[in-house]
Amino acid sequence: MITIKKYPNRRLYDTSQSKYINLDHIKTLINARTDFEIVDSKTAEVITKSILMQIISESETNQAQSLLTDKLLQQLIRFYDSDMQPYVRQYLEQSLVQFIEQQDKVQTVVKSMVDTSPMTIFSKMMESNLQAWNPNNPKK
Repeated sequence: MITIKKYPNRRLYDTSQSKYINLDHIKTLINARTDFEIVDSKTAEVITKSILMQIISESETNQAQSLLTDKLLQQLIRFYDSDMQPYVRQYLEQSLVQFIEQQDKVQTVVKSMVDTSPMTIFSKMMESNLQAWNPNNPKK
């Protein structure tokens, strides 16, 4: 797990790479599914959630990329301090995990289909034929 320290000057320091980073680098870690935690350099308190919320907040300012509609946010707020809060949290987390797993499976199937499509096979055959007829081909 990577530890990232947040200093009072609001700078983030990746201890695994010994360099300062920005929020875009944290997004890269997230997309790469790299485990990390962000700690306050003075108190050693884990502040990962607040930094992640900052990333979401900045992403949500762009309406075209927004995932959280006003209606969805209102419904989420209703669950805070209710008996259902732990269940909603668990449901949302499990739903997103399932969604991502399904998305990965679909991407794998689509990639497999593209790799084995008639056009791809024909293209590979053409490349092979061109290489065979190339006078500079060392395999001759």
